[in-house]
Amino acid sequence: MPAIPADEVLAQLKWRYATKKFDPTKKIAPELWAKLELAAIHAPSSYGLQPWKFVVVTDPAVRAQLLPVSWNQPQITDASHLIVFAAKNPPTVADVEAYAAHIAQVRGVPAESLDGYKQMMLGSLSRMDAAAAHRWAARQVYIALGVFLSAAAMMGVDACPMEGFQADKYDEILGLKAKGLGSVVIATAGYRAADDKTAALAKVRFPAEEVVIRV
Repeated sequence: MPAIPADEVLAQLKWRYATKKFDPTKKIAPELWAKLELAAIHAPSSYGLQPWKFVVVTDPAVRAQLLPVSWNQPQITDASHLIVFAAKNPPTVADVEAYAAHIAQVRGVPAESLDGYKQMMLGSLSRMDAAAAHRWAARQVYIALGVFLSAAAMMGVDACPMEGFQADKYDEILGLKAKGLGSVVIATAGYRAADDKTAALAKVRFPAEEVVIRV
């Protein structure tokens, strides 16, 4: 597969910004959104366990409920899509069992050939209590968020990562606790409004020589 030219990748990453004002009349086409979902699904995670779920909220009534527990930030209701990145709370033995079985099915190998790998994953989880396991899963979720934001930029879709929300209220409204999940971070996606003043601001990043340590 031919590589995307490096300059094009950098241009898109410079183009992206945390969109503060979305155009509520512009929606992401379903076929494009499906590709963005797949981008998040293809994010790496420790062991490949994928201890997450991505809750895509497009129902206006539900988004209206979420607005006041998101400090009334307009992106929540104005963006085309809202995605809640939720982590297993906590990851369980059943999650490991299901993952190992899925590996065997996808790769066409005997389930017992994965016993060593499965025991390694279970051993890692056994050394964490429930709270620590959820924190570990939450760190994996941030990897998926980064992949999603980068993919959105490559596809010309605006997005905004957001931690300004009440996670417990999101869990309640979306019924996440009953699903063994806890919301970690959210992102809104769509297309910037023409009058979003922050879109024209210069991107502020420290130069490489101040950020990159070469050993």
